[in-house]
Amino acid sequence: MSTARCKPILIAGPTASGKSALALALAERIGATVVNADALQVYDAWRILTARPSPDEEGRTPHALYGHVPPETAYSVGAWLRELKPLVDAGTPLIIVGGTGLYLSALTRGLAPVPHTPPEIRAEGDRLREDRGLDAFRDYLRRHDPALHARLDLNNGMRLQRAWEVHRATGTPLSEWQKKTPEPMISKRNAVKLKLESDAGWLADRIEARFEAMIGGGALNEVAAAQDWWDEGLPASRALGAPELMAHLHGKLTLQEAVDRGVVATRQYAKRQRTWFRSNMHDWTPVEARSAADPDTADCIISML
Repeated sequence: MSTARCKPILIAGPTASGKSALALALAERIGATVVNADALQVYDAWRILTARPSPDEEGRTPHALYGHVPPETAYSVGAWLRELKPLVDAGTPLIIVGGTGLYLSALTRGLAPVPHTPPEIRAEGDRLREDRGLDAFRDYLRRHDPALHARLDLNNGMRLQRAWEVHRATGTPLSEWQKKTPEPMISKRNAVKLKLESDAGWLADRIEARFEAMIGGGALNEVAAAQDWWDEGLPASRALGAPELMAHLHGKLTLQEAVDRGVVATRQYAKRQRTWFRSNMHDWTPVEARSAADPDTADCIISML
């Protein structure tokens, strides 16, 4: 088929749902570049632990924005959009795949021009969270940004603190900054938007099996190599399973305890992803994750282009 008029294909789904395999199958059929939309797969320190495509897979079709950021470097959705823009502007077929909802939302809805948070404000927020917990942010937003408070997930600590930081740093509610959001880089009308779905039990089994395979594939060595730069405050240190395996290396957990806790943390993260996708991707086409590796699934998706 001609790829000149191919719409971008966006693939969202929870961790271990088969997104990368589906993206690769599609890319090989239409000659597309697979673009990463996962906030942790950007770091060069993690390949095994974040299930980044293997060197063999990367050699089968072009891949972009994978493993190109040092772990000590601050990286944001804004940085990701800036790096993605030349690829979009080039007009070549793209398959943008990942489980970071904020990246995909910013891509298709636009990103508010919120100023950078000064380090001293971030540190103040960290202390407040440690001293008083999330209630401090909930109470603050109820008073200073009731519009955002009414629609925000009040159990999402990162988003609560971020909203607090924005108002504390700028004096303007985050909801007001969001009103200034520009047009998105990719209109939802001009893309094929896919959302992998599955039942929780199937996904839980996949997560456990994949974590065990990661251990067998060298994940522990990968974490050991990270000790040179490791800092719990760095976003790169939030790779699923990394804190638990690091605790094992420091003698605080047995390997089995670390694996068990890593699996639980990954399942909890997948649950949050599924909840977010259900709430924010009503207009995305559902795809049964069990059939993501079926060639007929790829052929059906291509017919939508």
